[in-house]
Amino acid sequence: MTTSNKFPSHIFKAYDIRGIYHNELDEILAYKIGRAFTTMLQYEEKKTDISLVVSSDMRLSSPQLKQNIIQGIIDQGAHVIDIGMASTPTFYFTVAEYNYDGGLIVSASHNPKEYNGCKMVRKQATPISKETGIYTIRDLAKKNIFTDHKKGTVIKKSDVLEDQMNHDLKYINKDNIKSFRIVADPANSMGAQYLDLLFKHIPGTLTKINFELDGTFPAHQADPLNEENMKQLKEKVVEEGADLGISTDGDGDRVFLVDEKGETIPPYILRGLLAKIFLRQHPNSHICYDIRPGRITRDMILENGGIPIVTRVGHSLIKEKMRELDAVFAGESSGHFFLKFDHGFYEAPVVMIGKILEELTIKNCRFSELVKPYKKYFHSGEINSKVEDKEETMNQIVSLHKNAKNISYLDGITIEYDDYWFNIRSSNTESLLRLNLEAKTQEIMEEKRDELLAIIRS
Repeated sequence: MTTSNKFPSHIFKAYDIRGIYHNELDEILAYKIGRAFTTMLQYEEKKTDISLVVSSDMRLSSPQLKQNIIQGIIDQGAHVIDIGMASTPTFYFTVAEYNYDGGLIVSASHNPKEYNGCKMVRKQATPISKETGIYTIRDLAKKNIFTDHKKGTVIKKSDVLEDQMNHDLKYINKDNIKSFRIVADPANSMGAQYLDLLFKHIPGTLTKINFELDGTFPAHQADPLNEENMKQLKEKVVEEGADLGISTDGDGDRVFLVDEKGETIPPYILRGLLAKIFLRQHPNSHICYDIRPGRITRDMILENGGIPIVTRVGHSLIKEKMRELDAVFAGESSGHFFLKFDHGFYEAPVVMIGKILEELTIKNCRFSELVKPYKKYFHSGEINSKVEDKEETMNQIVSLHKNAKNISYLDGITIEYDDYWFNIRSSNTESLLRLNLEAKTQEIMEEKRDELLAIIRS
């Protein structure tokens, strides 16, 4: 590393690699990651001659990191298909649609500008997580012992975004979408690419804010889960008298929607609406969603004849469960929405936006009216607390709630009563416990939230 001889094992996380540029992730390590990733896939494929897609986001450090990753891949004897700057969904599409052996995108998603990292996939855009390869890549990069090979080649492939759009539009009935007034804010990040192209194909007036790709994030951070980063979009929607607003994160794989009043549509309602839509086309299908409270999702799946499947938190884990059950759709509380395509399972923001616009057209109502019947539970939001002995605290909470209606250990602890339910998970990388609680009334939510926080923070 440029600043330390100590190998930064901690940046190899549960679903990706992510660290501060130069201090934790630099060009030297990027080269090793390229070789390590390639070595792992060559071993799995039992051949050297594999082809890997490489792309990046718009961060200032992405070009040099990407260049060194490419060098590592070709020095290891594999071939690179360089698709340039792309959103993560476009990257996934490219790997899956053209049947490449895997790929790597240089991005730190929604993290601040000083960060960068990598997301990696196998064939069919199958995600690589800590259990399925990230730690293997870490260990190979740390050892830094690689076999010499005949150098691979680099092919630049353009127009993948147009191919993706043509593919995704097959899942949308453009004739079923009326002309909406829409405001979109991709936060100077990769979602700008597909949002710009989408609204050249479907009806509507698009007001663009923060569409210029800029890795310094001049307007605000590219994290729509933080309400502060939604403020500009919300104000513009109300000011323009728009029908809805769209916000995407740094690499464009998470989407948040805002109604005509400038209010964020909770992801657990949005995924319920999408589940309802896809169940019309695929009756009695499995629908996956993560364990964090959002009971309305389960209600809507059941009401529309689907089979609700609760998963652990994390996009890789949800996609693995989708693949296992051949689920048609899945949604995560953080704004990831996944679809089963003919060639793989991955985030589908273009299709998701199109299907919501179709639904609004069919129902012929305002967005706030469409979601109002589903605002029947009261949610605490995710609350993080610094806790040194996380296991002891969670054991204490289980002990205090041993008479609960149900206790699950699928991901952290989930405890259910008739009138409230909550999940507490431990952070993978920090001394934090994350609380999500939901109840049938605002009063019960606040009372039980405060009781639990008093225990967690004692």
